[in-house]
Amino acid sequence: MKVAISRALLEQIMTLCAGREAEACGLLLGQADRIEAILPAANVAPDPLRHFELDPAVLIAAHRAARRGGPAVIGHYHSHPSGVAEPSRTDAESSAPDGSLWLIVSDGSARLWRAEPDSAVKARFTEIHLDHE
Repeated sequence: MKVAISRALLEQIMTLCAGREAEACGLLLGQADRIEAILPAANVAPDPLRHFELDPAVLIAAHRAARRGGPAVIGHYHSHPSGVAEPSRTDAESSAPDGSLWLIVSDGSARLWRAEPDSAVKARFTEIHLDHE
């Protein structure tokens, strides 16, 4: 499986994540096979240098907009400023097995993952090909 994203949108995400000490984060909007827009969000985690937590107000507003016919929330992006572009142990512990997309940015690269069921409460991550047009 692959998920499409425009080159311009991917570059926007990379720019938002570049040169930051704290983890950057935001929402991915679109369809199951296409990221059509992003919605940057503040990282409200108690320790934003090591973790991310999306601003709940942004998340709630995005879901409300989707219910009114706006783009669907299909996942989120976040950066690993001093790590690699793959899910960390913290990511795995905080993820839900809901099929959402996780776009992780680190050191100038971006990789896309899907949180899939591993058990009733835990997710495992499967890498998805990111097709940037």
